[in-house]
Amino acid sequence: MVNSKEIFKSVSNFLFSKANKEFLTFLSFFFMAGIFWLLTALNDTYEQEVRVPVHYVDVPKNAVMTSPEDDTIRVTVSDKGIILLTYLFGDALRGIDIDFSTHSRSRGKGEVQNAELTKEVTQKLNASSKLISIKPDHLTFYYNYGEKKQVPVKWRGTVTPDDLYFISDVTYDPDSITIFASREKLDSINVVYTTMLNQTNFHDTLVVNSHLQHIPGVKMVPDIVTMHFMTDILTEESIDDIPIEGINMPEGKVLRTFPAKVGVRFVTGVKTYQKLSASDFRIIADYAEIESNPTPKCNIYLKQAPANVSRIKLTQKQVDYLIEEQN
Repeated sequence: MVNSKEIFKSVSNFLFSKANKEFLTFLSFFFMAGIFWLLTALNDTYEQEVRVPVHYVDVPKNAVMTSPEDDTIRVTVSDKGIILLTYLFGDALRGIDIDFSTHSRSRGKGEVQNAELTKEVTQKLNASSKLISIKPDHLTFYYNYGEKKQVPVKWRGTVTPDDLYFISDVTYDPDSITIFASREKLDSINVVYTTMLNQTNFHDTLVVNSHLQHIPGVKMVPDIVTMHFMTDILTEESIDDIPIEGINMPEGKVLRTFPAKVGVRFVTGVKTYQKLSASDFRIIADYAEIESNPTPKCNIYLKQAPANVSRIKLTQKQVDYLIEEQN
């Protein structure tokens, strides 16, 4: 086993050899030069932008802030580097308080002017510091006294599955949210949207958590929703024996068509197709059209079809017909 005294002696000989003594001397001078440069630099005057949180305080219990209760301003300050460091990393500019009652106005809106912001920030600064600018130059906040409304949620953006797949259904959790705002805004908002989505190239169910699109002066509860985008495989299918129904028929008359039933061809998902039947479609012939333009054959039209079914085509667009009188 190596003796510890021998290890200590070897390390000492290495550190205090002539070459290493010169290197250690160089490092000490380099370190002192760095400290001297840093002290000189910190003694120079600079301009620095600092983010300052703004807190609205003494909000009445019956008031609901419909804009964030905390805001942020950006202040540019001029002073020596050592002072600016205290603003960046110390407590001097950790935040300013704005009294709600002093700045609230009628109709659910309050404003904090530049003079007030300047006053509050200046009180936090060192006597040697100079305030250069404040951005934004004023703040606006919104509130109400409990007016609210339930509205549905919709997604927006790009959500595109792989080729041969399509989105068969979208569910939201929750599917509606509560919004707090002024009466005018509540009356004008009937739906809220997510932030822009960008999801592509998927084929299994896609789960997305998304913030809701911010609306000034509107508080949303909750402000995040979970969406499930269900997918299905595209397939081209058909359904036959859908009866033709006469509409706008006068009393005592009956429309007979030959054939009495026709089919449709369409594109849909495999899962959707398994749930479809002829009763999900409605095909009609209009007596008013037949009467105004009598021809040997009448036109037939698709009047109703299920959701998630596209590119629907009738197997035939005209049929023979007979108008029967009933006693």
